[in-house]
Amino acid sequence: MAVTEPAPAVLAEPHAPPTPTAAPNEAGETPGIPQEGARREETGEGSEGGEGSEGGAGARSAPSGRTVRGTGYESILRRQSLRESAARTYARSLPIVPVRARGLTIEGADGRRYLDCLSGAGTLALGHNHPVVLEAIKKVLDSGAPLHVLDLATPVKDAFTSELFATLPGELADDARVQFCGPAGTDAVEAALKLVRTATGRDGLLAFTGAYHGMTAGALAASGGAPDVRVTRLPYPHAYRCPFGTGGERGAELSARWTESLLDDPKSGVTTPAGMIVEAVQGEGGVIPAPDDWMRRMRRITADRAIPLVVDEVQTGVGRTGAFWAVEHSGVVPDVMVLSKAIGGSLPLAVVVYRSSLDAWEPGAHAGTFRGNQLAMAAGTATLAYVRENKLAERAGTLGARILGQLQGLAVAHACVGDVRGRGLMIGIELVDPDAAGPEDTAPPAAPALALAVQQECLARGLIVELGGRHSAVVRLLPPLTLTDEQATAVLDRFADALAAAERARVPRPSPSRRAPAPVPAPGPSH
Repeated sequence: MAVTEPAPAVLAEPHAPPTPTAAPNEAGETPGIPQEGARREETGEGSEGGEGSEGGAGARSAPSGRTVRGTGYESILRRQSLRESAARTYARSLPIVPVRARGLTIEGADGRRYLDCLSGAGTLALGHNHPVVLEAIKKVLDSGAPLHVLDLATPVKDAFTSELFATLPGELADDARVQFCGPAGTDAVEAALKLVRTATGRDGLLAFTGAYHGMTAGALAASGGAPDVRVTRLPYPHAYRCPFGTGGERGAELSARWTESLLDDPKSGVTTPAGMIVEAVQGEGGVIPAPDDWMRRMRRITADRAIPLVVDEVQTGVGRTGAFWAVEHSGVVPDVMVLSKAIGGSLPLAVVVYRSSLDAWEPGAHAGTFRGNQLAMAAGTATLAYVRENKLAERAGTLGARILGQLQGLAVAHACVGDVRGRGLMIGIELVDPDAAGPEDTAPPAAPALALAVQQECLARGLIVELGGRHSAVVRLLPPLTLTDEQATAVLDRFADALAAAERARVPRPSPSRRAPAPVPAPGPSH
């Protein structure tokens, strides 16, 4: 059955909570949404026979025949709070129960619609339930092909690998090997670190302040919040909060010199490492793009010392930054690329791509049960091809630059916006406390409470955004690459309204002066 993408909804009043407009299925029901008795957050109204009442819309029959009460969204959230671990994150700041989604839009069990600028933390390059992804999954299901095959060769896997290699930097693709990990980005990071240690016979690693590479032990050790020093930390260039207090080209130059000094000083305490791992744009660190010249400098530093360069493209890959892979902005060809999130087309998939000279593993040296997910590979092939054929990376670069410019205009009117930065459709707005500003050459302190308030105000207006950065003071926008101009306007309108509302709710402290926000850097050229 052909699946078509509905036209984007026209949002006549972008500041207001969206009106539920879910379409019924062939049976006349809205799947997953209580047909009666659903409490509407906008009005607070309910109906008789609602959640928890016997025989009403809040009850359903379980497979055993007994009645399960409380299927309304509030009951679902309550049970999640009681049953799930304290480690849950997104559910705390986004108390919604998604039941339907298409493109940019999510509909909750309460009937409200939301514009999703989280996109599964960057996983959904084409948004929710894109027709080409659904069709690819359906084709595999209808074919009778096995869904679980460990690491055996299949036509689906071969098609994915061929499409993946077609998108890689040419110099790497011509001499690459791929290891299917599974199923998350952090698994691929672990595999990459294990790979370079095996290939070099060395153990140490170079990583950067502010980095995030995953939640397993090895990935955390290379991330910014690690509790030990088994990995050498290097300063990541940051124009707004430069670790050297200079910013710009001078700050990037000092970062590079520091790296060279540590590696070349026999008394630095840093031996030649197994590899360097870096993000071309730090995502969780606060949406900080690495300068292209600095990336090229890191490539020269590592190549001259026979240190494998590992680039983590888990969140930046598949067109998000305006190039198919973020490292391509600088023209750098790494030795290892870590890929996940968008490459699975919304399903779990992770791989490591690396130069054949590093392929020193013995059979079975790295394995995993769920590294042959056929549905994810099919969805990933469809996603990679769609992004490539429709030039969505170029579109992300153009639209992202326009959004950055509009946000800079917004920043002029709001002293609490300290910095606007990003690349393509990977955008961050750092919120600060301008009343607590220090010396003129120092950025004001971060304002995490204000950022949280902005996130909550956004949600109240039907906009889902993420927080990140060192103090969770950066509002992050990760919309799908299929974002239209009209949808971008709606997102910006809702964000602007939420920012103004959160600002009004603050109790300002008197201040003799306010600092102007930092300018938005122009996006670098794509190679």
